[in-house]
This record gives sequence, structure tokens and C-alpha cells, in this order.
Amino acid sequence: MRDESCSKSPADDLGAEATTAEAATAADSRAPSRRSVIGWGGAGLALGAAAAGGAALALRGTDGTEPAGSAGAAVPFHGAHQAGIATAVPDRLHFAAFDVTTRDRAELIRLLKDWTAAAALMTEGRPVGEGAFGGLPEAPPDDTGEALGLKPSRLTLTIGFGPSLFTADSGGRSGKDRFGLAGRRPEALVDLPKFPGDNLDPARSGGDLCVQACADDPQVAVHAIRNLARIGFGRIAIRWSQLGFGKTSSTTPEAQTPRNLFGFKDGTRNVAGTDGAALDRHVWVSPEAGPAWMAGGSYLVARRIAMRIESWDRTSLQEQEDVFGRDKGEGAAVGKAKEHDEPFLKSMLPTSHVRLAHPDSNGGAKMLRRGYSYTDGTDGLGRLDAGLFFLAYQHDVREAFIPVQRSLSRADALNEYIQHVGSAVFAVPPGVRDKGDWWGRELFS
Repeated sequence: MRDESCSKSPADDLGAEATTAEAATAADSRAPSRRSVIGWGGAGLALGAAAAGGAALALRGTDGTEPAGSAGAAVPFHGAHQAGIATAVPDRLHFAAFDVTTRDRAELIRLLKDWTAAAALMTEGRPVGEGAFGGLPEAPPDDTGEALGLKPSRLTLTIGFGPSLFTADSGGRSGKDRFGLAGRRPEALVDLPKFPGDNLDPARSGGDLCVQACADDPQVAVHAIRNLARIGFGRIAIRWSQLGFGKTSSTTPEAQTPRNLFGFKDGTRNVAGTDGAALDRHVWVSPEAGPAWMAGGSYLVARRIAMRIESWDRTSLQEQEDVFGRDKGEGAAVGKAKEHDEPFLKSMLPTSHVRLAHPDSNGGAKMLRRGYSYTDGTDGLGRLDAGLFFLAYQHDVREAFIPVQRSLSRADALNEYIQHVGSAVFAVPPGVRDKGDWWGRELFS
């Protein structure tokens, strides 16, 4: 919603280099493999062989065309930074926060290796392990199968570590250092303060780990989270999750600016994924900032923001535009003609969202935003349970989200129509460099 402030276990061998989904499927259909042991979590399960391809799922369209979401190419999984931050934003989201239920440090490390192996396969459009069929009939399949026949759909998987992983039992209920990580908690991984107007639901907040799955096809995103949860059975449990649609921010400024559920363009001044200087300044953790294991990573704030749709829909157009400080059609700031014209903040009401969120009003603070709209039925009072799932990446939460949200929570006219009802913060480590690397390796080394 902030319009201006932001922009080897199985992992021992991750298999062949990335190929297109079509090539992988063809190779799989020629050489179906067999499972060497029962169960993904068992020691010694090899990932080198691809799963049997088989027949594709029936196309969902009735006109003989492919669904739009299945046409997406693969986004590289390996790199200096995790995909899913500065990479282009697909249209669908499945975000999940997890509690770690094991107390065994070695088991947690094994989980992260298992997850990395599976993530590398799924982002290529390949099934997990030995696939959804063709293995031992007596054993559960390695892959749940609902993404068979679908292309990668630009799937990205991004992991983060919550404060409670470093200091507390599962769910943050005590201060015991379960995994010997307390001394490795980054100073920038702070617990967010309570802001005026917050009405946070503990059942939709916090978490030891998070995984953000973004894709053009919602089934691909859901498949990814489902399989990671299945792989982690007995070691983690889902704490809460959120489905999202209709990206509300973009990292590709040359594309059309998306709109939020209030109908206004969102993310006009978002940090561009191609602007290396801005990413280094506002998003990536520098080696000097510390700790060393976070260099090249980022910090993620996730906020579930309920939007009072019914009240907003009975508000006059003039008041709606005054609230945001932009016109609803073009998205131009007050007194300007075009969306990307530099705003003159003093021409806006002191309570306008754009004015309060603008970097010039917050010491130059910026965040890279990847938010999504959501609808989750009704709120029990005959109103839509709908809003914005706000996701923002920054180099330091103390210098970006906290001061901006402090300003907004005190005076933003938009507060009449929104309320923050869920919250979490995570340290997002750097990317997986190569096939021998895994999520969080430097944290545990």
C-alpha cells in the first residue's frame, strides 16, 4: 500500500543443470526411475535421476490454448542473491511461515538441505525426488503430483529466518537457545514495535522460518509450499499461510503499474530490480553491515493489512484521491499530469498517503515491495475479508520499515480504511551459489 517509500542428504547432488520443462519432461518419459529407499526424509535418497514424466494434466482452457500461467519460463535458482526479491514479480503468491518442531540442530540442517534440493528442482519445473509415480507402490510418492504437466511458471522460492529461530522455543514461547544460534542473530533482525492502530492476530504473525513462493500459475506456487511442508513433516509445522493474487507492486518499472483493491496504482516509485545502485543502497545487506552470513541477503517485513472495502466504496472520488495524493485514473500526483512526474509534496494534504510515505518525508528511506492482494471469504460481519499482503525487502528494518510505518500509523488518512492484522519479520540470507550450497549454510558453519 505504501505508494512512495519502497519500491547433500538429498541435496548432495541436485542433478543436471537447469533445462526447460519440455526437455525435462521428454527425458523423464524416456527413462523412468525407481526409488532406492522409502520416503523422502530417509538417508541416502538420491536426486540425480529425474522422475517419470507421464501424461500431462488436462489443459484448463476450453479453447485449446494453454493457461497463461503455464507458459512462464524458469527463473534461475542459483545466484548471489535469492530469486524472488529483485526478480520480476509473477501474478500469484503462496507464502507460509513455519515453526521448527525438532530440537535437533542436525535435523534442522538436514531439513534446509532437503528443502534446497527440492526447491532447485521445482523452480526448473521438475518433480521432487523420483516424482509422483513410478516408484515403489508400498511407499508414498516423492512428489504430490498436482504440478505434473505444468511449466515452471517463473516460480521463485525465497526463504527467511525469524527472530524466534535464534532465541526461543517454537513459536517464541521461551528464551531457550534451541540451535546455538543466539549469538548469530543479526542486530537488524529486530522485533517490530507495536504501532498505533495495530490489531495483530498471533495466529497470523511470527514464525521461525518462512518461504515465499511466487509464480504465474497458482497451482505451481501451492505445489511448492505443499511439498516443502511434506518434506519437513516431523521437523516443522505450518504456523500460518497466505495466498495472494494480483501483484500490487512491480520491480519492472517499464511495465504497467499494478493497482491495489482500492483501485489505485501502487508502487510507482518502487525500487527497480535492474537498478543495481539502488538495490545495493536500499535492499542488499553489505559485507560491512554484518553479520558475514547475511552479506548479499536482505530483511523482509510481511504485514497482512485488512482493507475496509465497503467503507471505501461509499467514499467520494475526491476524498479517495485526497487520501492517496494521486488521481485514480492516471496515477499522477496532485498538480501533476503523468504518473511518474516528480510529486510536489506540499501541494498534498499533510495526511495524504503519498506525502507521508515518500522518501523525502522519511530521511530517504526506501523499500522494495512485492505485495499481493488477497480475499479470504468474509469477516463474519457480512463484509469481505480482503486486503493487501504487504511484503517489503530492505537492508535494515530499523532504517526503512519502522520509521516509515511509524509516520504512517500516526497520521495517514488511509488508516480510516485499513488495519494491520498480521505481522512478521525475517532475515533473508544470500542466494544459493551452486549445487554444493544450501539455504542458510553460512549461518550454521
